[in-house]
Amino acid sequence: MNRDAAWSIVCEFIRSESLRKHALAVETCMRAAARQFQADEDLWGVTGLLHDFDWEIHPTLDEHPTKGEPILAERGVSAGIRRAILSHASYTGVARESAMEKALFACDELAGFLTAISYVKPGRSIHEVDVAGVRKKMKDKAFARAVNRDDIINGAAELGVELDRHIGFCIQAMQANAEALGLQGTASPA
Repeated sequence: MNRDAAWSIVCEFIRSESLRKHALAVETCMRAAARQFQADEDLWGVTGLLHDFDWEIHPTLDEHPTKGEPILAERGVSAGIRRAILSHASYTGVARESAMEKALFACDELAGFLTAISYVKPGRSIHEVDVAGVRKKMKDKAFARAVNRDDIINGAAELGVELDRHIGFCIQAMQANAEALGLQGTASPA
């Protein structure tokens, strides 16, 4: 599965611009993680891009991503990518074993959280986000309440990376791709 084919699947099943941006943000973090682990950047990137492709058609925990997996199989997506996608949801019972599976879990919720923080910054930019601010927002349960803070913490732990380091790593990855993610922002008010 190449990136163009994966993006075509994303665009076929995801209508929401924000969910497409989330897929791109997770892809961005996964590509950076693949470089860090000296792994296949395209494989990891496609996995991040596809991980939530079925959320709009299967928006419940008993359906996503389990019911989406056969669709990916029909489209020729490899068993390794499908397994990683299944494992990113702890409730599926698919254990995270490979570095790619652990990275997907570690990047998913964090990428969404970083995006949410970017949107509340004065310039609406990922360039305004820092580790200390992320840690502070993690304590605010009312902020981005749909984001599972335990998944962020446990994701870094499963990946074997200190949490602040992982947060900083994902911020840098997303900053490097800010324009494509819609997080370049505007000039801060004077």
